[in-house]
Amino acid sequence: MAAKAAKVIVNPAAGQGNSGKIWPEVEARLRAALGPIDIAVTASAGEETSLARQALADGYSHFIAVGGDGTMNGVLNGVMGDGAPANSDVRLSVIPAGTANELARAVGVHGDLDGAVNGIAAGREQRFDLLQADCAGLTGGDHRHYGVLAVSWGGAAEIVYRTNNSRFLKKLGGRFSYYVNTILVTLNYPNRSCDLTIDGALTAALLHYSGLICNTEILGGGMRLAPGADHTDGLADLLLFKDIARRDIILQKPSWLFEGHHIEHPKIDLLRGRDFAVTGSSEALVDADGETIGRLPLTVTTLKQALPVIG
Repeated sequence: MAAKAAKVIVNPAAGQGNSGKIWPEVEARLRAALGPIDIAVTASAGEETSLARQALADGYSHFIAVGGDGTMNGVLNGVMGDGAPANSDVRLSVIPAGTANELARAVGVHGDLDGAVNGIAAGREQRFDLLQADCAGLTGGDHRHYGVLAVSWGGAAEIVYRTNNSRFLKKLGGRFSYYVNTILVTLNYPNRSCDLTIDGALTAALLHYSGLICNTEILGGGMRLAPGADHTDGLADLLLFKDIARRDIILQKPSWLFEGHHIEHPKIDLLRGRDFAVTGSSEALVDADGETIGRLPLTVTTLKQALPVIG
């Protein structure tokens, strides 16, 4: 039996509508490079997951996400089983068309439509580690979610939540909204205490502002948040902002995060591990790949090279 065509899941709203504008051109390039493709277009936020899950049930195995990292993460969570893709044939590809396209950057096709399409057509496979996050759900109960870029809690997750829910600021641009909310959260978000365990080693009553468990080196639109992070080594890099003075964040040059100089600050740690557990205030939000997924407590397990990516 011939393999099914690739399933292309398009989020036309990604990148303030840029994805929808360029989609006709992307579609023509994909058809020219791949031949027959099957297309599903999202009509509402978060629909990527249900569309991917249905396509998986229908026998599709190669999924192409057209949008940003949120679109990619939605597709990813639609094709996951328990600790691995739902079947061994599942492959994921991305066409960068959103505000943030960090998986595309890690693959090597950031901002390059031709490169993304040609890479998919060439069929080159890279295997990425996955972050399996278990936390309290936003509406109660337990929630499991997968990320390929980072899982964060505290201040960083609060910034993402406010950015995604600031309708007025988002109209002025996704990056502008992110910048404004970064300043507001940094000035006002309280330090909180948590118990942090990394590979069985416990640090109790840790006063901190935020933590980001990073799989890739570059995140958040080009910031080198986890210098040296390797998305294939089975380990994740925890970027921990402890009880840092907020002026030490606000008054830094923009290059501080984009060049990775923040890890030189004595109140910022970069710690490597495979298994992480965080217990603390249930008011602290949890985020995966730029999507709010729940609240503390949180556990994260690194799944070595669990995700095949074509590109």
